[in-house]
Amino acid sequence: MDFELESYVAGILRDIRERGIEAVKEYSKKFDGYEGEFLVSEEEFEEAERLIPEKDKEIIKRTIERIRFYHEKQLENDKLYIRNASLYGIIYKPIRRIGIYVPGGKPLPSTLMMVGVPAKIAGVKEIAVTIPPKNGKVNPYVLYVAKLLGIKEVYKLGGIQAIGAMAYGIGMKKVDKIFGPGNKFVNEAKRQVFGVVGIDSLAGPSEIAVIADESANKEYVLYDLLSQLEHGKDSKAWLLTTSRELAEYCIRDGIEVVLCKSLEECAEKANEIAPEHLEIITENPMGLVDLIDNAGAIYLGEYTPVPAADYFLGVNHVLPTGGAAKFSGVLTVMDFMKRISLAYVSREEFLAERYLGIRLAEIEGLEMHKRSMEVRR
Repeated sequence: MDFELESYVAGILRDIRERGIEAVKEYSKKFDGYEGEFLVSEEEFEEAERLIPEKDKEIIKRTIERIRFYHEKQLENDKLYIRNASLYGIIYKPIRRIGIYVPGGKPLPSTLMMVGVPAKIAGVKEIAVTIPPKNGKVNPYVLYVAKLLGIKEVYKLGGIQAIGAMAYGIGMKKVDKIFGPGNKFVNEAKRQVFGVVGIDSLAGPSEIAVIADESANKEYVLYDLLSQLEHGKDSKAWLLTTSRELAEYCIRDGIEVVLCKSLEECAEKANEIAPEHLEIITENPMGLVDLIDNAGAIYLGEYTPVPAADYFLGVNHVLPTGGAAKFSGVLTVMDFMKRISLAYVSREEFLAERYLGIRLAEIEGLEMHKRSMEVRR
């Protein structure tokens, strides 16, 4: 734990909580050099659409189509059953209002697609997007994606102040859950507001591990590893291989090369790492899938590189990092929904079975629990 970072973020969140919109404005001016209106106007949406070439508009539409097609398959139906004339089960309801944080350093319209599309499929009614402004403007591609998804609430807000505004309902209506990646300050702010609101995850630096054997194309493997290091100096890349030739070819700054005796050993190393992205480029990649327990996403074969998954395959690129793949997984439509337990019990079943509850209430010493069941006739 970085206690200095924790204290710094806590101080800003406390200030935002206490002073409200004035504090948000001050931090926006300090960190983003911005002093104007936070909510993006209709005119700005229209200007953004004019700025984007028609060819790029088609690329964005086609990409959204592919993401929608993949994610629609994830919707789960209510799970209800009848027993002894009683109804039991689980019903699914969408979260009513979410916030999406889109990083502003390198504007990422793909992030808004990957979060916004499944949210819409889930039936989320209200979506607020925050993104740090650059020279007082929001990236036109991000605004165009928002328009295509029917998102009208986009705020020129970044950093800790954006997370605080969404969590505490300052300058906007409070959200119920926050999604989207950010830098260490955004991540820490999300961690600290968890409980006030829900959060998707605490995403760290990008990671890739590649399992490859002698059949792998050396150039494909190298560039896949380098592609993830492009995200920043903290990004991580591992090559797990049985090929000495490939191992020597991929020795580069930032790439950790592990020469293994067998592909089974490669798989076990991958499970220890629990990488965000795992590529398997071997003669029989499907043969290793059963050996992999810990990975955010598994990409098989020569033509499934991570960058393709980041953009156009349709699979989601919001994935667990930092070993979190040992206990969590990829963002899905169901992350935007809540499971609600449902029961509608018949008189016959209740009276026949209540002795179970009455005795358990006696064991636990909860008299009113017992009486609640006893008084029913």
